[in-house]
Amino acid sequence: MAKWSVTSLVALALLGCVVGTDVEEAQDFTWRRPATSKGATPPQTPKIPKRPEPPQVLPPQYPKTPKVKPGPAPTYPQNPQAYHDQSPQQPKVILPKPPPLPAQSCEVAQNMRVPCGRRDISPSECEAINCCCDGQQCYFGKAVTVQCTKDAQFIVVVAKDATLPNLDLETVSLLGGGQGCTHVDSNSGFAIYHFPVTACGSIVMEESGVIIYENRMTSSYEVLISELGGITRDSHYELLFQCRYIGTSVEALVVQVFPIDNPPLSVAAPGPVKVQLRLANGQCHTKGCNEVDVAYSSFYTEADYPVLKVLRDPVYVEVQLLEKTDPLLVLTLGRCWANTSPYPHNLPQWDILIDGCPYRDDRYLSSVVPVDFSSGLDFPSHYRRFLFKMFTFVETDSMDPQTQQVKNISTIEKQVILKCHISIGCREKKDTLNNKSDSTKNINTFKSLQIEL
Repeated sequence: MAKWSVTSLVALALLGCVVGTDVEEAQDFTWRRPATSKGATPPQTPKIPKRPEPPQVLPPQYPKTPKVKPGPAPTYPQNPQAYHDQSPQQPKVILPKPPPLPAQSCEVAQNMRVPCGRRDISPSECEAINCCCDGQQCYFGKAVTVQCTKDAQFIVVVAKDATLPNLDLETVSLLGGGQGCTHVDSNSGFAIYHFPVTACGSIVMEESGVIIYENRMTSSYEVLISELGGITRDSHYELLFQCRYIGTSVEALVVQVFPIDNPPLSVAAPGPVKVQLRLANGQCHTKGCNEVDVAYSSFYTEADYPVLKVLRDPVYVEVQLLEKTDPLLVLTLGRCWANTSPYPHNLPQWDILIDGCPYRDDRYLSSVVPVDFSSGLDFPSHYRRFLFKMFTFVETDSMDPQTQQVKNISTIEKQVILKCHISIGCREKKDTLNNKSDSTKNINTFKSLQIEL
């Protein structure tokens, strides 16, 4: 609208000039015609003030206004010129801020060199893994070098000369912490990190035919703080690195799950391994007899299960390896627990043994019963025995948290099913019989039986 107004005024001004010119020509013509007549009156005719007034009233004055308004218009192009002059000045301030990083350098002192690759590596192979070679030795240069091994390991070698000023190697850390996530070796010039691609906070991503493991390495810096501000003189380093594994084939793994009644076949030898889990029911009938020894003198039969027990009654358990006569075989117990379902992973559960030892958080501790040659058994290493006090399961939401008592008696579970993880190993001949043995090969199996209140 501003431009249109200016244009309109200019047109009006031009029109005014044309009109003014016509008027002046008419005045001149009128003034010349009476000049032929004689007398003093003709020159007085153009002096009449009424005739020059129209040009003064007409728009000759308006052109002055467009001349003032367009005046700033030429100044507008100067603003882009000032803007263009300032824009290149910003990179000049920002670019010098980051310190220039030194390029890969192989000028490493002999006593500071970290070997790279295998001993018989060729110079071309050494360069292919971003290392330096002087014709005799392959070593890491003054940079940060990342390598990915075929067995899914990260190897990261950090040189203090990777930044200017030099990097403080003690401040370098990975994305996640934990065991093995610090440098495994170092000297005054290098720090070496070696960890699995799935450890130390690594992120796993998958693309078409490619599995990517990604981690991040950062360095911290010391900040000096005063009342008016803070400064640092340390360089900050951050590196994002990846290992990309390309799959060449897809292998299918089929796992068959057997029911509890049919234990899985042995993985160490052909043929089944039979293990029996049973409860003892021997009773003391004489004064001064050992209840534990007498308890294992007889056992419940298959027809007796589920066995009825009273709360806090001792439950005597025996696990036996059947149909084996090799004295070098050793049966060991892992975890033994109970739940209310035939399925081992169903909840609720209660531990009885952990790694063959009594569960410490139970007020009524279970006990491991020693089995040796004094037990009268031909192969004591084929047996394991323990006892616990009978219990039952309750729903935790029906329990008063202050009194630890059940609010509703109907929530008590009257069935308890005992389960054990069992390992069978073969020990060396020079070993003596003990409850735990170092095995050259192991067979793992699983057994359960049912007890009711």
